[in-house]
Amino acid sequence: MTDSRIAKVELGTAGPEVGVQGLGCMGMSAAYGPTDADEARATLERALELGVTLFDTADVYGLGENEKFISPFVKAHRDEVVLATKFGIFRDPAEPTKRAIRNDTAYIRQSVEGSLKRLDVEVIDLYYMHRRDVNIPIEETVAAMAELVREGKVKHLGLSEVTGGELRAAHAVHPIAAVQSEWSLFSRDIEAGVVPAVRELGVALVPYSPLGRGFLTGSFVNAEDLTSDDFRRTMPRFTGDNAAANAALLEPVRAVAEAHGASPGQIALAWVQQQAAVHGLPVVSIPGTQRRSRVEENTAATRIVLTQDELGVLEPIASKVAGDRYADMSFSSAGRE
Repeated sequence: MTDSRIAKVELGTAGPEVGVQGLGCMGMSAAYGPTDADEARATLERALELGVTLFDTADVYGLGENEKFISPFVKAHRDEVVLATKFGIFRDPAEPTKRAIRNDTAYIRQSVEGSLKRLDVEVIDLYYMHRRDVNIPIEETVAAMAELVREGKVKHLGLSEVTGGELRAAHAVHPIAAVQSEWSLFSRDIEAGVVPAVRELGVALVPYSPLGRGFLTGSFVNAEDLTSDDFRRTMPRFTGDNAAANAALLEPVRAVAEAHGASPGQIALAWVQQQAAVHGLPVVSIPGTQRRSRVEENTAATRIVLTQDELGVLEPIASKVAGDRYADMSFSSAGRE
């Protein structure tokens, strides 16, 4: 099915060539309720068939289990896969509900060795600082990451949830290939500072949660609809009055979807993808799924082009969203810009 393969793009001037859409693997092991390992493995294979080459995980997803889960797939297709993982969010297995951020050199070295072992690879293609420890200069953190590049343990560096100023400071120490931040029809705060810095420096933007953690697909309308172990139950915008108000914002998304014979989720992904042209920078979103049907639907969205009128209809949505992205926004870049 070569005609269904997605286009390719350079992951920034310092990065590798990848499919224009990646795959977030977190939900295959953690965070979003029940998982189906067999279907998830089949989804990884189907994504690669469709031209997806950037596969995203992190050491904190399932406390390392997600890295172990995707390892056989990565090893079987090592020359085709661009493997991304992350360090920086620390969880104590004895108290898994508590999170801390660590960016110190000793922890970075401990983390990369752990990820290499769990993934069973010799080198990580793209290694992200998952969250920023504001008590450690970012130049110090990136210098420690750069040592991993010189040692051949990591090929390219990335940052997640940083400000434009933090990106500039980091990039002055070592080239940054990609910045991963939440970006969707519901979350557009990065456009003020991060997007201009990314464009200026030739860095790629890797939007996570481009489907608003599934809310933009209409698959759920309130966190109470989700299983008790679903991480989204803790997110303010999906609960109570916020959820009801935000569900009403999906009407224009559904209208545009109907005009294209597409799903609301495809329109949400097409909007994110089109920001590459709007802002003049590489964009590789990483929607997560553990189902083959969804990865087929998601990759098809890369071929949808929205008109200027449709972009105008969708433009006001983000400014009307009720509720924060996280219950604890200190785990984001909000307030540091």
